[in-house]
Amino acid sequence: MNDTTSSSDFSVGALELLRRFKQDNSFAEGYAAACLERAKAVEPVLKAFEYLPRDVSRRPGPLSGLPVGIKDIIATSDMPTTNGSPIYRDRVPAQDAWVVERLRQLGATIFGKTVSTEFAWRHPGPTTNPWNARHTPGGSSSGSAAAVAAGVVPLALGTQTLGSVIRPAAFNGVVGLKPSFGAIPRTGVHPLSPSLDHVGFFARRVDDVALALSLLTATSDADVHGRPLPGFELDPGRGITPLDKPRLRVVRFRNWADVEAEQQKTFETVAAKLREAGALVEAREWNELDTVNWNTINTILASEASLIFGDLVERYPDRTSDHLKTLVTAGKNTSAFDYLAAKAIQEKLRAALTEELSGFDAILTVPAFGEAPQGLDFTGKAEYCAPWTLTGAPAISLPAGFGKNHLPLGIQLVGGYRQDLRLLSVAKWVEGVLQFEPGLPEL
Repeated sequence: MNDTTSSSDFSVGALELLRRFKQDNSFAEGYAAACLERAKAVEPVLKAFEYLPRDVSRRPGPLSGLPVGIKDIIATSDMPTTNGSPIYRDRVPAQDAWVVERLRQLGATIFGKTVSTEFAWRHPGPTTNPWNARHTPGGSSSGSAAAVAAGVVPLALGTQTLGSVIRPAAFNGVVGLKPSFGAIPRTGVHPLSPSLDHVGFFARRVDDVALALSLLTATSDADVHGRPLPGFELDPGRGITPLDKPRLRVVRFRNWADVEAEQQKTFETVAAKLREAGALVEAREWNELDTVNWNTINTILASEASLIFGDLVERYPDRTSDHLKTLVTAGKNTSAFDYLAAKAIQEKLRAALTEELSGFDAILTVPAFGEAPQGLDFTGKAEYCAPWTLTGAPAISLPAGFGKNHLPLGIQLVGGYRQDLRLLSVAKWVEGVLQFEPGLPEL
């Protein structure tokens, strides 16, 4: 740690850091170097990075001096991109991913590559949960979530195809945003399922992920699914304006009986606090989505993944996991009729989202079944994330408490498709009501 930073500086949000950088140039000049010192100090336990940066000098731009962790399925032209696989262990891409190039243009410090599960699927890497190293940080964006929670970086990129942003954000006690499908170009991001893949963020505050989205929503000619968000602008001086007393639709789904008691209690406490603060909080299930989403999303994912990875598992049977092989087999055994039927259901549900949210500003639900599971072999269930990935709806996880093992618990808010700004405004209000700050874990 250098003379211009203290331990408390690592729990400061990205937007607040940028404000402080403008006021204190020496602090701005030394912040990324201090983060690198912290990374090296905690990495023996955390294991969040595949690769740490060698150059952390500042670049000019609106994000100048801000360290950003990059999930290791996102291409970087100056450091390896392993995709969480031994097949790509030493591969350095010829070009940056679109989102990395854009971050460089904005002046951000590309702060290394964070651990991903193999090709963002289920085979985990070595990253531990910073709150308890015997527990998973979640996946597939394991390293990004853990690095933000540990205060190594104030912002990190992740991806979500089932639940790989929202769930690890909840497990690590940070804010996680999965924007609307197509909001951020995926050019240079290794695909898992192009109909489902999203680029998202981890940070400490709602304003931080909102700032990142405002700067990175765009289209790329190489990403056919791209659709920039309408009218999305953010004042860095004020952040997101909260939507006062929002109307929230509570959705528990039929899996509620399997949700851990502490997670249920935290959720009900949050709902009561929001109601007391003036929000309309009304329970109303979405039975059709509940019934079909899990089979539908897995049919699409397996079908598309088998096309992407089929040749790879045949060529490298000794360097691909059983998880990936099983996924490819499932996809190859799925008929074209079943795939097309699943795609039709996806479009139907996405179209129905507007009507389902009529009279409400957002959906309130849980991001996971409870605390991060013990052990590193299983990264957690994604059933509470999958419906919103399938529909492409924006979703955000906010830290809300701790469970019996003193591991973080969260809540999840979901907005209308391409209504990301409204969702973030709701989330900012909820964040203000909860006033919950998990702090930094002891590492």
